[in-house]
Amino acid sequence: MTSGGYRRPAHPAAASGPGRLSRRTDGRQPSMTLPDAKYGEAQAFQNAQQAAPMSESAGGMSAPQAPMGGGPDPSKLVPMDAPSQFPDQPVTAGLPMGPGAGSSMPPTQPTLTPDEVARLRPYIPTLVMLASQTESNPATKQFVRQLRAELG
Repeated sequence: MTSGGYRRPAHPAAASGPGRLSRRTDGRQPSMTLPDAKYGEAQAFQNAQQAAPMSESAGGMSAPQAPMGGGPDPSKLVPMDAPSQFPDQPVTAGLPMGPGAGSSMPPTQPTLTPDEVARLRPYIPTLVMLASQTESNPATKQFVRQLRAELG
């Protein structure tokens, strides 16, 4: 009785190529099931899988297809290094500050009254310390930045 060593399989699987040449060797992608599906959801999920079977090529994955239509026309895009198309317009046009036509959007934060400024000023060091913490919320950090800019 011999043990160990190479044993030739009776029905060897097809060998798969490397990288992008690889293919599934176990046939088609198996059907998936939904855990904890509500009444009727499992059958609808199975029907959806059968209606749109996976491709047999590329191991059940197909190459991404370019979207049909839509998207910008590349011939109309202006390169970043092109000269300005509006040389007489200031860079700040459309912003709520600086020269040029202002934004049509209302300001996001109302300006503070002098009384509010006087009441908030002592809290700035504490708020800055809280906003500088790594676990601080990004909205908190933004609020403290805006508050410091408004208080001067």
